[in-house]
Amino acid sequence: MLVKVYGSAVFGVEATTITVEVNVATGIGYHLVGLPDNAVKESSFRIAAALQNNGYKFPGKKIIVNMAPADLRKEGSAYDLTFALGILAASDQIKAENISDYLIMGELSLDGSLKPIRGALPIAIKAKEEGFKGFILPMQNAKEAAIVKGLDVYGVDNILQVINFFNEGEALEKTIIDTREEFYKNLDHLEHDFADVKGQESIKRCMEIAAAGGHNIILIGPPGAGKTMLAKRLPSILPPMTLHEALETTKIHSVVGRIKDHVGLMSQRPFRSPHHTISDVALVGGGAYPQPGEISLSHNGVLFLDELPEFKRGVLEVMRQPLEDREVTISRAKFTVTYPSSFMLVASMNPSPSGFFNDPGGPASSSPGEMQRYLSKISGPLLDRIDIHIEVTPVPFDKLSEERKGESSMEIRERVTKARQLQTKRFESFENTHYNAQMSVKHIRQFCELNDSSKTLLKTAMERLNLSARAYDRILKVSRTIADIEASENIKDHHISEAIQYRSLDREGWLG
Repeated sequence: MLVKVYGSAVFGVEATTITVEVNVATGIGYHLVGLPDNAVKESSFRIAAALQNNGYKFPGKKIIVNMAPADLRKEGSAYDLTFALGILAASDQIKAENISDYLIMGELSLDGSLKPIRGALPIAIKAKEEGFKGFILPMQNAKEAAIVKGLDVYGVDNILQVINFFNEGEALEKTIIDTREEFYKNLDHLEHDFADVKGQESIKRCMEIAAAGGHNIILIGPPGAGKTMLAKRLPSILPPMTLHEALETTKIHSVVGRIKDHVGLMSQRPFRSPHHTISDVALVGGGAYPQPGEISLSHNGVLFLDELPEFKRGVLEVMRQPLEDREVTISRAKFTVTYPSSFMLVASMNPSPSGFFNDPGGPASSSPGEMQRYLSKISGPLLDRIDIHIEVTPVPFDKLSEERKGESSMEIRERVTKARQLQTKRFESFENTHYNAQMSVKHIRQFCELNDSSKTLLKTAMERLNLSARAYDRILKVSRTIADIEASENIKDHHISEAIQYRSLDREGWLG
């Protein structure tokens, strides 16, 4: 007897429906075809034990299981439940007339209980598009899939529940969540707060400007100055995610199985902090069966690279194109996938190998040759994509010991959100530009006009401080953001002078 059951495979951040055809006939043997990987091939052992432990049997006949389309590679253990129900229905152990109305996915334990799967959200989106009546999956993934409106989602703990649903007509409980309520409930739950940071007022101001304009930022300072502490608090002052951004972000994290159990929509901006031993594939994504990398996992959030010069130069260079295009395309012989990667880059570094260059109270500094070798690990083209460079100095004891709390993240976030709203309105007629950091040369000429005194100030600064040509556009972008924070229509002299301060690495004496 032939039975068709439906599952799904995820490529990139999109799902493809897989038709699982199970044919049970006279003879002996189990044949699984349709380009399955080892995890899929091993499913027969898990299925046999799960059925036996729940009062059913793995038929001793000739079983052929075909996964169509047969030329697409299938991977993972999420097809166990699909196969098991197909085998039970094809061997007449259960009645399942309407099994083809449902998309069924889940990994089986030997006792028949279900373990979570990856990519539940993109699979649910595809199931709704293709008109399935419902989606049956492990309970741990049910909230994630229930984000999709117009699709009945059934979270189950055990294979017996699914068997009884088809065979006995026992009802399964639908998982229903109010997406908007779920989203707004956790929107203002901040893990870290700027109020915890003592002193460092100028750096906090710098972080506020970076958040308001979506600018990439690099923090330079000796060990223990607070670079990491400040970077970790940056997501708390970014504008809250929109529902669309939350869906995009959840989709990517769903593909790699990073959604916490029983969590629906991600409402906090991601903060990723990979170790400096990371490979280029782990950073941008890829592999034999491409997976999103750290830059895609930080989409709509922050990617923090601590100790930037310690990263391998080749790893940093592969970030140049995604930083510009805000997406990364990974090509393989048989297919190409594109992952979104619109993130804010925050980097930190010591100013020298010893860590104490420019720190009057620090121990003996490195030689100029060592300094140059250390700083030359970061290429000019990568620095070109970082708008703000700021020096972080250690906090003096009287600041550390004072009781007064600093300004909270929520207060700073309000100002940042207002500045972002101005930018959204300004760029509403441009498709791929939403905030100041994304401005092209054409936009800079249009929206960053300077009066004569501002032009003179910028010219003098570039000549005196020996600022490179690449600094010019960056200064204009940052000064536009400073003006937006003050709700000023035009860029004024003090906006330009403040922006000039944030180009430390362009000055003579830092990079040759």
